[in-house]
Amino acid sequence: MHEGPLEREGGRTHRTQLRRLYEGYAPEGVRLAYLLTGDQSTAEDLVQEAFLRMAGRLQFLREAGASRAYLRRTIVNLSKDHFRRRAVERSYLERQAGSQPMEAGDAEVATQTAMWGALMSLPARQRCAIVLRYYEDLPDTAIADILHCRSGTVRSLISRGLAALRGVPEVAI
Repeated sequence: MHEGPLEREGGRTHRTQLRRLYEGYAPEGVRLAYLLTGDQSTAEDLVQEAFLRMAGRLQFLREAGASRAYLRRTIVNLSKDHFRRRAVERSYLERQAGSQPMEAGDAEVATQTAMWGALMSLPARQRCAIVLRYYEDLPDTAIADILHCRSGTVRSLISRGLAALRGVPEVAI
């Protein structure tokens, strides 16, 4: 039987540990990724990628609790990369088509759809800060650690993001 990298590195315990982490953290990881991206399949892809990265780093995590923080940070970083790639692709397609970006949505957009649209229109750091605060219920210090900034910057990002959301007529905050 062919042994994979997990068996060679740490035996069955390493694989079992990864499986338990996946079972415990994947649902909340998909939720976080969905809130950051607004797309279920993209969220699932980001979580898979985050776990692939963690599989290679599992032996280096010092604390058992560090896995959750590592996954959360990895998901946030992967979502930022996803939006960067999308912006580059959109820019390329617009140049190729020689037209303006197409308007998404309908004239009668539901409140939830309007909220998603407004949330997705925020800059990535504001969106991440708001999602981590209001959906993940994290304190400023944890958000600052994930976004690699100061707590004051987190408060500023959230304040500016909420102000932008309040400016959208269909969204009630």
